[in-house]
Amino acid sequence: MKEPLRITVTGAAGQIGYAMLFRIASGEMLGVDQPVILQLLEIPPAMNALEGVVMELQDCAFPLLRGVVSTSRPEEAFSGAEFVLLVGARPRGPGMERKDLLEANGAIFTGQGRAINDYASKNVKVLVVGNPANTNCLIAVNNAKDLRPEQFSSMTILDHNRAIALLAERTGVHITEVQDLAVWGNHSATMFPELLSATIGGTPALELVDFEWYRDKFIPTVQQRGAEIIRARGSSSAASAANAAIQHMRLWSLGTNAVTSMGTVSRGDYDITEGIVYSYPVTCSAGKIEIVKRRTLDEFCIDRLRLTENELLEERDAIKHLL
Repeated sequence: MKEPLRITVTGAAGQIGYAMLFRIASGEMLGVDQPVILQLLEIPPAMNALEGVVMELQDCAFPLLRGVVSTSRPEEAFSGAEFVLLVGARPRGPGMERKDLLEANGAIFTGQGRAINDYASKNVKVLVVGNPANTNCLIAVNNAKDLRPEQFSSMTILDHNRAIALLAERTGVHITEVQDLAVWGNHSATMFPELLSATIGGTPALELVDFEWYRDKFIPTVQQRGAEIIRARGSSSAASAANAAIQHMRLWSLGTNAVTSMGTVSRGDYDITEGIVYSYPVTCSAGKIEIVKRRTLDEFCIDRLRLTENELLEERDAIKHLL
């Protein structure tokens, strides 16, 4: 039997954390032969709720679960962690502007970046789920001075999955027929779900759908899907976000030749400004995220890459004092 790996989840008593933990403990994230120790971080007012979650984890008697730590102390939660899922974040409240949300989360992710740097494994993989995910990730990266930028990623696989499902529904195929789709940029209303390189059953996707539908329906629907779910159920995505986070970490750790979408610190690929956290089409190998090179882009695509890049630059400028 393998040695157990330590997995930290922040905001562990929240809806996404709750939907995630039992699947991690069952082996869905790192494999059915990989024991795990869960290290769960919450704010002090949520510790009673977290204890209830811990009791449920114990009651499931997962063979792979070798221990659970529940704490409000970051140094304890991140100690020795090899995988970190930063789920907990301040939600936008009434009257809050995006810049207010960035500032509120800045303090959280500044502290967590420093704690990860000081207490986690030096080979840790960190996924930022809490929104605004790209810029929260940027803050954490810049406050983990001893770690490499490529050890941090932000989640856009949820948007990727949404785009695949919508395209499959439109064309009447199973989701497995959709390949090489990508979501670029920020996890926000400016994100760009791109179909120029996508195929459906081997046929270019844009040969099977109208361009007007792609531009006027597909792109806005993917961009606004989170808001649509909030209107329908009265709260934000939880199970689908948890599923995407588990999928992200599984692919990052175990590898995939299929193209997916992940936020990573830009090194200038596709002329995107270096240093911002930007979602690219990627594959994963040997525990590394690899940006897909030389992907064909037309003027329509490039305009939208720039639009979402500009938003990320504005967000970066708003929190420069935290970097």
